[in-house]
Amino acid sequence: MKFEKLSENKIRITLTMNDFKDKDINFHDFMSNPLETQDLFLDMLEEAKEKIGFNTNDYRVKIEALAMIDGDFIVNVTRMSDAQTTTSTSCTPKKKFKVRRKSSTPKSNEAIYKFDTFDDYYVFSQYLSQNGLANAHLIAKKAVVYLYKNAYYLVLEDVNPNYKGILKFYSSVTEFGTYISHSALFTSKLQECGTIVMKHNALKTSLKHFAKAVK
Repeated sequence: MKFEKLSENKIRITLTMNDFKDKDINFHDFMSNPLETQDLFLDMLEEAKEKIGFNTNDYRVKIEALAMIDGDFIVNVTRMSDAQTTTSTSCTPKKKFKVRRKSSTPKSNEAIYKFDTFDDYYVFSQYLSQNGLANAHLIAKKAVVYLYKNAYYLVLEDVNPNYKGILKFYSSVTEFGTYISHSALFTSKLQECGTIVMKHNALKTSLKHFAKAVK
């Protein structure tokens, strides 16, 4: 974990995948809902105080998180006065939040991502082919795209944790879609109420046909 002081009231914290493993944090949960990992933020603030003298006691704190394509995770922390307002996730350093920890390798071998429009999924597929992930279909044995309530869902089954590009895939997909938790339960809902748009290995089909559109 790397700490950088950007100004008197702002720092940058860089986390790698090894940091997630060391702290037993699920990358997907961290990406999709930072509120569930506020105790990790509090730990980071304490470490920032010790290492670079950034004290957040008696301050409101604004946290801005960003996933990078190389798999690193950037957290910008701004120290705010009472007169300032915050529109993003904030927490009071004196409070502790108990969070159920998960392994950085998902126990479930299934993952679901929501795309607001099919264009978002289309652009995502093109992005994979242009950024070294043309073999992204190897991430799972089965990939299906469903249409449900005017949104599109990519369901990955039998995810291969040994796929070499898995971290890059995870950080890429969250730029275009949203990770859905409780995937097993939601998959049943999609199978029951959704419409299959692309079946078998949807990723392989998408990478094959959509990539051609940008050549």
